[in-house]
Amino acid sequence: MRGRRRPPAAPLPQRDGIDAVRVRLPEDPEGLWATVGEHLAGRFGGAIGARVAGMLDAGRIVGADGTAVRGSEPYAAGRYLWFHRDFSPEEPVPFPVGVVYRDERIVVADKPHFLATMPRGRHITETAAARLRRELELPALQPAHRLDRLTAGLVLFVVRPEDRGAYQTLFRDRRVRKEYEALAPYDPDVALPRTVRSRIVKERGVLAAREEPGEANSESRVELVERRGGVGRYRLLPATGRTHQLRVHMNALGLPIVHDPLYPVVAEEGAPDDFSRPLQLLARVLEFADPVGGEPRRFDSGLRLSAWPVG
Repeated sequence: MRGRRRPPAAPLPQRDGIDAVRVRLPEDPEGLWATVGEHLAGRFGGAIGARVAGMLDAGRIVGADGTAVRGSEPYAAGRYLWFHRDFSPEEPVPFPVGVVYRDERIVVADKPHFLATMPRGRHITETAAARLRRELELPALQPAHRLDRLTAGLVLFVVRPEDRGAYQTLFRDRRVRKEYEALAPYDPDVALPRTVRSRIVKERGVLAAREEPGEANSESRVELVERRGGVGRYRLLPATGRTHQLRVHMNALGLPIVHDPLYPVVAEEGAPDDFSRPLQLLARVLEFADPVGGEPRRFDSGLRLSAWPVG
């Protein structure tokens, strides 16, 4: 069976760093849809169905040549259409995205706390990917991995789509050395350094992950670097990348990371971000052999954790 042909390039430019939605009209052997408008209204009834007619009338839905599509046009299976979604207002994250390094293949960014890495869920335009596409004028920019929204620090982005797979594979195959820094309570009874291994489970729709009995699927090295009074500065070296892994492991040691809204106690869901109390967790170092050029790479974050006591 022949593979489906490659979709044509989008005729609409990005808006606010976000690509237009691409829709392919499916086969219709039962003849359910006489017109383009009938299909779109039914297909997106739960999302934009009520606004489809207005979008068509306003010329916001276009074909491959960029020409506005009329709702009365006959339905044609296999046809591609594009449109831009309307985004709900998002609270701006009042911190810049730093650029640690940039060349023709990659951008290494210093992501601030509270900013999601990529568009998802409630966070679309207020994301590191969308901001960098706009600010650097790199519309094809994509992250090679994800850093949790509440965690600050280094994120590797890929400039050219043809290179993305090579860099994603680095992270998938655990060929990137990651070093994190965290601030947490100091407890002389917790023997460090140590390697923590456990089974972490994260259920969809549940904010916090949990540990449960069974074969370990996560591993973190925890080292105490220094302390000031009752606060310790810790170096965290994850060997795996489970959701919230470092936060879960630190909490399990009795050393919950400062300002963590989930561990050990889950904060009220939907509460607004308190920008004055960022999670004291920082992705400080990324180190790897470049999969395209072969050269060794090391990048260090320029950010600092704000809750470290003044000496």
